[in-house]
Amino acid sequence: MRILSHEIPSAVGQSVTVAGWVHRRRRLAAVSFLILRDRSGLAQIVVKGSPEQLDELSEETVVQVTGTVAANPQAPGGAEIVDPVIVALTEPAATPPIELWRPTVGAGLPVVLDNAPVALRHPVVRAGWEIAAAALHGFREALSGQDFTEIQTPKIVGTATESGANVFALDYFGGPAYLAQSPQFYKQQMVGVFERVFEVGPVFRAEPHDTVRHLAEYVSLDAEFGFITDHRDVLVMLRSAVAGMLQAVGERAGGALERLGVALPEIPVDVPVVHFSEALKIAGADPDEPDLAPADERAIGEWARREHGSEFVAVEGYPMVKRPFYTHPQPSDPRWSNSFDLLFRGVELVTGGQRLHRYSEYVAALEARGESAEAPAYSSYLQAFKHGMPPHGGFAIGLERFVARLTGAENVREVTLFPRDLHRLTP
Repeated sequence: MRILSHEIPSAVGQSVTVAGWVHRRRRLAAVSFLILRDRSGLAQIVVKGSPEQLDELSEETVVQVTGTVAANPQAPGGAEIVDPVIVALTEPAATPPIELWRPTVGAGLPVVLDNAPVALRHPVVRAGWEIAAAALHGFREALSGQDFTEIQTPKIVGTATESGANVFALDYFGGPAYLAQSPQFYKQQMVGVFERVFEVGPVFRAEPHDTVRHLAEYVSLDAEFGFITDHRDVLVMLRSAVAGMLQAVGERAGGALERLGVALPEIPVDVPVVHFSEALKIAGADPDEPDLAPADERAIGEWARREHGSEFVAVEGYPMVKRPFYTHPQPSDPRWSNSFDLLFRGVELVTGGQRLHRYSEYVAALEARGESAEAPAYSSYLQAFKHGMPPHGGFAIGLERFVARLTGAENVREVTLFPRDLHRLTP
């Protein structure tokens, strides 16, 4: 029975079988070493002499090795396999486009992305998705533990009205359709069914952004829940979700964090909150600005670290003119919204807030935009509100941006398996 590399130290004196990829070969005068890589790490195989077989086992060839485990403090984990029988499970592998055995990635990002199916095998490159996978687990665990139901909503939709973002049009059996920009409409409707829902899935934004923080397709972690008082309840739930994600990363991706030299931040129990109007003052921005520029977000992030010792800060009360029509206004001053952005290390990570929940409010909001609630784009969405919906709200986290901020990646593509942007549709 096959065991994994990390199990070898616990099997000293026993005969074991391991399998994986040839990570590296080292030949000395009297002995040779084969370093095998599997999903759990590296294993050292000791081969006496300099057998010609090693010449045939090029790096990345898949092999199976059976031998006896011996203690060796200098080997990975303090043990190695001796007297091996090595069987190649594939033909000799071609030379990889990057040297996977080196501790650091010597190639630039374009080379890594062009050769992603192989480059992702590098322990440093794959670390980003190990962290992402752990964060996904934490998100699901945190919300499932608070009685949320996971849903999956359509990614092919008939209208494109959720936001001002551009959309990808496609032919749907001879008619027009679009790739979904967000599950927003559907997750709100499902509050009327389950009260608390979340979804993990791709969203598509055909925005002409060619920046280090934007993708045309990314993974969105969405949540929506009912019977709230206002957007502050949403922020509390968001804080719980992010805390769960960070905890899971620490528990399930410790090796990846170590490889990247990353220390996990803590999210405060009470996340610092600043009103949008005050945030403009902190950033030294024009008081009439309707949104925060990236430089403003950085300034507010620095303020949160300096004044509150926090890597996280929420900016609430964005102007209604910059929020979608379903956003609930601030009751005391309808110029502002009951919504927020959560900034993480000076970059917007999450948008969330309270939604409108009365049908009459939607009719008024759409009429103010010169649109009708009876239009095909809205009629099916608004069915739920005609038949009673509780006060509710929610949020959406961009997974790749979360991992990029956590790891300090300069470009979100560094932590995306197969990024899609203005210029990339392969591999």
